[in-house]
Amino acid sequence: MRWLLVLLGAVILAAVAAVIVVLPKDEPPKKASQQVKATPTRTEPTPKVSEITDSCGTFETKEKAPYAVTGYWITPKSNRCTWRHQLEDIHNLGGDTVIRIGYGLQFREPDDEGRVQTKDGQLDPLYKDCVEDGLSCRDAAERDLRQANPKNRVSRMYVYRTDESFGPGLFRCPQMEHKITVGKRVYFRMLTPMDGSDDATCDFTKPKPYDMILVAGSDTDSLTQLLDLGEQFGVQVFPALPLAPRDPKTPTRANDKHMDTLRTLTRRILQDYGARFADRASLGGVYQPFEVQMADTLADNPTLTVYAEQHQIVEQELPGKPILISPYLDARKRVPFGQTPKQVAEAFVALAKTGVGIIAPQDSRGTGKVGLFWPDQRETEVDARLRPVVGETTYGTAYHGSTRDYYREMSAAREQMLQAGYDVQLWANVEAFEPSGDRPCAPQGTRGKTDKERLDQAVTMAGRYVQKIVSYMWSDFMTCGSPSLETEITKDWQRPIAVDAIRRSRDIQDGMEVRGYHLKDGTITVQYGDELKELVVSAVGWLDEDPLEDLPEGMQTAWVPFDWAQVPPDEWVKIGVKLPSGKATTEPLHVRIVA
Repeated sequence: MRWLLVLLGAVILAAVAAVIVVLPKDEPPKKASQQVKATPTRTEPTPKVSEITDSCGTFETKEKAPYAVTGYWITPKSNRCTWRHQLEDIHNLGGDTVIRIGYGLQFREPDDEGRVQTKDGQLDPLYKDCVEDGLSCRDAAERDLRQANPKNRVSRMYVYRTDESFGPGLFRCPQMEHKITVGKRVYFRMLTPMDGSDDATCDFTKPKPYDMILVAGSDTDSLTQLLDLGEQFGVQVFPALPLAPRDPKTPTRANDKHMDTLRTLTRRILQDYGARFADRASLGGVYQPFEVQMADTLADNPTLTVYAEQHQIVEQELPGKPILISPYLDARKRVPFGQTPKQVAEAFVALAKTGVGIIAPQDSRGTGKVGLFWPDQRETEVDARLRPVVGETTYGTAYHGSTRDYYREMSAAREQMLQAGYDVQLWANVEAFEPSGDRPCAPQGTRGKTDKERLDQAVTMAGRYVQKIVSYMWSDFMTCGSPSLETEITKDWQRPIAVDAIRRSRDIQDGMEVRGYHLKDGTITVQYGDELKELVVSAVGWLDEDPLEDLPEGMQTAWVPFDWAQVPPDEWVKIGVKLPSGKATTEPLHVRIVA
């Protein structure tokens, strides 16, 4: 994978075609826009050795079944061998990126003894053991503050949990801030001004109220372990930033009352990361897990302030490392908040303006909020697995557009932002689950297992509009069921996937350009009406196996001669690829000539 290179010239073929509509014959390919190219700031880690042996077993570091999806979300695990198995399995499928699920900063009210309470007023078991000198950690902190000035006090208390451990870079004022070890549990105590200034003078003699941030961490650092594994397997890691406290009236929005404290905690964590990990090739960037819906009103959402402020801190403490966000889509017509592709494109612009480096919109097929269909399928009944969300209806009645329509419009919006000087990538986050299932995959919720054919379809719909394809998530959606989705991909990874086809001439010869995965030795199939044509790429055309820098890893380009004049005007043409092995694309492309 090529990290954050904005080699835009030959890239943005959205202009050339890409709506799934083929260009008229007399329209020449449009020239690529000329833009400033980003300078790479890091190199992708490569496996150190071909085989690893330790207490967890022996593990191969070679890819076995590289698939179009190259990144996955993973959940925290306490067993280091589980991390090892997960990264090996992910790398087996060609994965080079893992993204951590994160935790949220929470405002909490202490009881009369200064002990942390849950939101419903009960003693929180995670923090009950935090004791210093016979006092709760909160009361011990206030005692220390008052020794500096009797008028000092702890005004607000926040908690944050993690399976990470931190170094001294977390603390700005060691005379008041420190690590507290209680048995196997480790706590980190921070005392900060309430305005988020995080005063570096550490002058506690001037009376003022303070925020106390109590972090429940681990005695071993999971991030260090993940980065080490990343370097062994050639995988980049995106640890999660603290999640903002939610607005109690509108939980989908960040609570701006706590922004200053969130800013302080973010800065402290990233200062520690910078001191320990800034030069690690396996640290790909950081992930902000607060999700927002992509809507034309998004610019007014206070969560975007979180993104912008955290971007500034990342630039200061981890220069060259991007923030990744993964907002969601909702294309449903029958809900008041459903958005059109054009409205989502406006949201992309608003998000890019915050400075985040990677926007990976959820394709939202797994939740049923968007469908996978072509324009000529608008009157087709929706997939039965979508009925729990949209009912028995057609795609055109249920949705404003297909995921392909949304990624196409966001790709155009990205081009606009690149021209304006914003270095931003568009990734596709394809959801590897169904709205429901006979057997839910996750311990909580109703999400069920999907299959590789449906995942191939999601990859197809992302087209050539994105720079990378990732998936929510590895655990538990890739590993549940029998056979699991992981097993299905391992057995069927060589199946070709075509993602786009456009009319493209070579010299005076009319033809078509097809892009996709595993096209080598392929035959392009072209079907319209009762006609079926098969064009062997190696015999009549050519194949380029090296993707452009702005396209996903593994994408290939094939060209074959084809006389489009023989196709009736406005006829929809289905284009697929088949291999000598008999494997063929399960989702053909639907294209037509625009008269």
